[in-house]
Amino acid sequence: MKIAVVKEQAAGEKRVAATPETVKKFIGLGAQVAVEAGAGLTASIADADYAAAGASVGDRAATVAGADIILGIQGPAADSLAGAKPGAWIAAGLNPFGERARVDAYAAAGYEALAMEFMPRITRAQSMDILSSQSNLSGYKAVLDAAAEYGKAFPMMMTAAGTVSAAKAFIMGVGVAGLQAIATARRLGAQVSATDVRAATKEQIESLGAKAIFVEKVAGIEGEGSGGYATEMSDEYKAAQAELVSSHIAKQDIVITTALIPGRPAPRLITDAQIATMKPGSVIVDLAVEQGGNVEGAVAGEVVERHGVKIVGHRNVPSRLATDASALFSRNLFNFLSAFWDKDKNAPVLDDEIGNAIRLTQGGKVVNERLLG
Repeated sequence: MKIAVVKEQAAGEKRVAATPETVKKFIGLGAQVAVEAGAGLTASIADADYAAAGASVGDRAATVAGADIILGIQGPAADSLAGAKPGAWIAAGLNPFGERARVDAYAAAGYEALAMEFMPRITRAQSMDILSSQSNLSGYKAVLDAAAEYGKAFPMMMTAAGTVSAAKAFIMGVGVAGLQAIATARRLGAQVSATDVRAATKEQIESLGAKAIFVEKVAGIEGEGSGGYATEMSDEYKAAQAELVSSHIAKQDIVITTALIPGRPAPRLITDAQIATMKPGSVIVDLAVEQGGNVEGAVAGEVVERHGVKIVGHRNVPSRLATDASALFSRNLFNFLSAFWDKDKNAPVLDDEIGNAIRLTQGGKVVNERLLG
C-alpha cells in the first residue's frame, strides 16, 4: 500500500496533507509513504523531516508512481497524477460543486475521488471532519484579521489619561467558525453578540458569554438542515432577520460573517445600506467571500472600504495558519484512513455510510447522489 502526498499547486495554498507525525503513523499501519519534494516547506516542514519520519521524498512523478492513495489539501489536477495505480483513491478537499470539471476528469481517468468535505456529521466521523478542523482556525484568524484592520483596541482599558471603551463585535453564523470567533473576540476583551438561523445555537452562544440576537415570533422556523448545517430560510424570516440586523449592526465595531449553505451560494446577510449605517472605522470580515460572500461589496482576496467601513475578504483563511491547519487536516486524513484499515488486506475498506457519502467517482463514473441530483 503506497500513500502519496503531493505538493499543492493552487495559488496561495500553503498547507500540506501530511506531517511527519502522520507519516510515522501510516508507516506504523504497514503503508509506504512518498512525499513530493517541497510539499511541506510553506507549512514549515522540511523534506528532511519527512525523510526522518520514514517517507521517501522525490519529484511528482516518483511520488505518485504506483500510488494506491493520493492525499491532498485541494484536489490535484487529474493529469498530474499519471502513473498512479488504476482506481487509486484521491482523498482531499475536492470542492465538488465548484470544480465539477475536475471531478469528471477523475472519473475519466479511473480514479476513486473522495471528497473529505462531504464527511457526514456523525459522532464517529468527528475526528475526520476537515470542515470543522479548518473552520475552527478560520474563526480564530478572522478575529485577528479584524483586530489588525481595526484602528482601536479590543478590550476596555482604564488609564490615567482616560478610559478606552471595549469594542463591540457581532458574529453572524454560529457554526464551528462562529463559535471560535466568539471565544476569540471574548478573550481579546470585546463585547460580543451573535446570531444564527438555527435556534439550537442560542444556548451555545450564551454558554460562551456572548449575547444571543435572535428573530422572535416567526413560528416553525429552526433553520436546521441535514447534517447540522444551516438551510435556506423563508422570505418571512429573511425580512425579520434583516430588520433585526439593521438595528443591531449600526452599533457594532466589528462584524464577522460565517454563513454557508453547502452546494449553494453564500446567503447575503449584510447589504450596502446596512454598511452605510455603521461607524467609520468599523471592520467586517466575510469568511464566506469565496462562495459569493455574505456581505455586499466584499471582494475575494482584497480588503476594500465602503462608507468608511473596511470589508476584509481574505481567500483560504486556514492556509494563513498553515502549520497548525496542516497538522489538523493531516490528522483528519489519518483518522479517516486508519478507522477503516483492514490489517489482512493492508488497505482501508470503506463502509457504506461514510463511503457513499464522500465517494464522488468510481469505475469511471460520477456516483455521488449529491452531484447526480
